[in-house]
Amino acid sequence: MEAKEAVRGLLDRLPDDCSVEHIPYHLYVLQAIGRGQADVAAGRTIPHEEVERALREKWLPEREG
Repeated sequence: MEAKEAVRGLLDRLPDDCSVEHIPYHLYVLQAIGRGQADVAAGRTIPHEEVERALREKWLPEREG
């Protein structure tokens, strides 16, 4: 999808009372989703189990003693 088309589509989907300040945030979210989808399509993902293990090691270290 072309960038202008994406912006037009976003503007059409936003509520009428959306402030101008919120538009850049919504554009950022659309970009982030697009990058994530491209990563998945290219196989650049980490299995859930690996992420869970890494988070447990970092945030829930085994207690000594």
